[in-house]
Amino acid sequence: MGLSYYTPEGYKKLKDELYELEHVERPKVSQQIAEARDKGDLSENAEYDAAKEAQGLLEARIAKMKETLANGRIIDESTIDTSSVHILCNVKIKQVKTGKEFNYKLVAENEANLKEGKISIESPIGKGLLGKKVGDIAPIEVPNGKMEFEVLEISF
Repeated sequence: MGLSYYTPEGYKKLKDELYELEHVERPKVSQQIAEARDKGDLSENAEYDAAKEAQGLLEARIAKMKETLANGRIIDESTIDTSSVHILCNVKIKQVKTGKEFNYKLVAENEANLKEGKISIESPIGKGLLGKKVGDIAPIEVPNGKMEFEVLEISF
């Protein structure tokens, strides 16, 4: 797993989610296993099998989240240079062909949320915009073909 970058809020959100999984969800699953075990024959106990499967999925999710946090770095927002597009920048772009404008914030992959206007730096558009300056044209290969976006504004 590669290095990820987070806003302080994004990093805290991940830590809070991990705490919830470890201290709330894990005990719930353990309780479900204990209750299913108390019902007798485990060889024909569907509740027990389901609870053990849920436990395995939960433990895998916890392990992945711990790895993500271990490889994460918090970005000091005051050090972000807005002369070119970087992670955590807000960027206003215009599709050259249609003239349609979009506003995005470039974020780490796990913070991406298109409804909130946050796109991953790992997405085709995110990758294509990185390093561009105001006035630059970014040719970006998307599933529908090649699109060109003009960088109109960069802010934080």
